[in-house]
Amino acid sequence: MKNYPDIGIQVADLLLPKPGLNLTQWSVIACDQFTSQPEYWENVKKIVGNSPSTLNMILPEVFLGKPEEEEQTALTREKMAEYLAGNVFVEKEGIVLVERKVDNKTRHGLVLALDLEQYDYNKGSKSLIRATEGTILQRLPPRIKIREGAPLELPHILVLIDDPEKTVIEPFINRKAELQKIYNFNLMLGSGHLTGYMIHQDQHIHQLVQALRKLAEPETFRKKYDVDEKYGILLFAMGDGNHSLATAKAIWEKNKSVVGMDHPSRYALVEIENIHDCGLEFEPIHRVMFEVKDDLVSAMRSFYQDDLRIVKVGSAAEMKKMVDQQKPGTHAAGLISPEGFSVAYISHPQSNLAVGTIQPFLDEWMGKRKAGELDYVHGAETVIDLGTEPGNLGIYLPAMEKSDLFKTVILDGALPRKTFSMGEAHEKRFYLECRRIS
Repeated sequence: MKNYPDIGIQVADLLLPKPGLNLTQWSVIACDQFTSQPEYWENVKKIVGNSPSTLNMILPEVFLGKPEEEEQTALTREKMAEYLAGNVFVEKEGIVLVERKVDNKTRHGLVLALDLEQYDYNKGSKSLIRATEGTILQRLPPRIKIREGAPLELPHILVLIDDPEKTVIEPFINRKAELQKIYNFNLMLGSGHLTGYMIHQDQHIHQLVQALRKLAEPETFRKKYDVDEKYGILLFAMGDGNHSLATAKAIWEKNKSVVGMDHPSRYALVEIENIHDCGLEFEPIHRVMFEVKDDLVSAMRSFYQDDLRIVKVGSAAEMKKMVDQQKPGTHAAGLISPEGFSVAYISHPQSNLAVGTIQPFLDEWMGKRKAGELDYVHGAETVIDLGTEPGNLGIYLPAMEKSDLFKTVILDGALPRKTFSMGEAHEKRFYLECRRIS
């Protein structure tokens, strides 16, 4: 492994599934997806069967707080040890160029390790690696329970770089024929196709490192964003998996005085993607409330007062169109219930984004226990299906422009939590590569 502390990366020793394993069964989607759809995970179990699989080394969050949680948590450690001892892996040092094809889109990324010493998830951070949304500390303990003491990590974390000239990742896409293809297979349950290429030659690593150094060069950075030195240098911004990276950070901070600064747990394996990748789309994250105990519209009128206007509409399609075409100066959100659809217009918003206008109301409403549970879901069809079920309510939110992300984080700090998603649920990262962390 090779470390480059000035840009916060490590070229890691990777553990890859040995040739001959069924990679469709091995590779499963990020644990924080389909949290309100247990039937998805039941299908995954059926597909995997008794074959070696990353499913056995993660805790799907659909099981959090459920009877299966303890059993699944214990299983992860057992399976990691079993796979390490059982000739399941081959080890390779390098960076993986990942090509993901799904829904007629293709996007690319690089799998490498980030230095947790360079990451600070607190709002107002000036670190090289930063969170893009608020970190909810209460969400860390279940993740810490999984990672702490585990011999392996599996990444579903996606981290963004802002590289409009396409100098970091794209040169390797154009030279795929020169690279060793290490996997090439279809993902399960309609999630597309995954191909990986190993980057390990010294000249290729040098090229990549120099390109990242150029992005992080202070004069280049300040000119790009029209900021002064007080804002620091932001090279890596969280895309997906913020709480997983925060978990790794929390464990590292707890243990580093004991294990020393050269310990592998100082780093976390991630995939970096260019925000300017044409295959990368920002999707909104919608809200669903379960076991609703009060009238949502009345509560919103009390919260927003004269700034709220509610318009009833005749269909989900009309609701989506009105929300997606909202005009500056007013924020819009779709309200979904078993009785039908409405659009809430909120004038004089205090936030730049509709989600930032809606979330404070939801925090207060849930704090008063007006519903049994609040979940964050991907996809218009999912929020509509769930929101129209008896006892539920859904809130449909618009997407943010991905070009706004870096400068907003630099100037304003982290966005409201669950502001955006990099694609819909079935497009999320699948586990494949592993790395030793103990």
